[in-house]
Amino acid sequence: MSISSKELLQIAVEAADDKKAMNIVALDLKGVSLVADYFVICHGNSDTQVQAIATEIRKRVQESGVQIKGLEGMNSARWVLMDLGDVVVHVFHRDEREYYNIERLWSDAKVVNKV
Repeated sequence: MSISSKELLQIAVEAADDKKAMNIVALDLKGVSLVADYFVICHGNSDTQVQAIATEIRKRVQESGVQIKGLEGMNSARWVLMDLGDVVVHVFHRDEREYYNIERLWSDAKVVNKV
């Protein structure tokens, strides 16, 4: 089964929201970067919450039949990077999100308002 990048984005955002991820932002990178179609950026307020958010996203994505291409940072739970192919998810700990501020780095990308 193949799903679109927009559907994959929806799955990731809903999974993050279900685990109470904070300040979920989806960026449309089409025409801005060849890395992915979308970035999802969110944060948790503790290591445990960061791990719970990433685990829920991984579970939902795999249930939809999508193979995760890469997963880094689960052990430290400060910045979990999930490569879902056309969608890349960044789950930060609150402190790291403020420090790295990757939304600023991708300021040319449009924010997806309706996911």
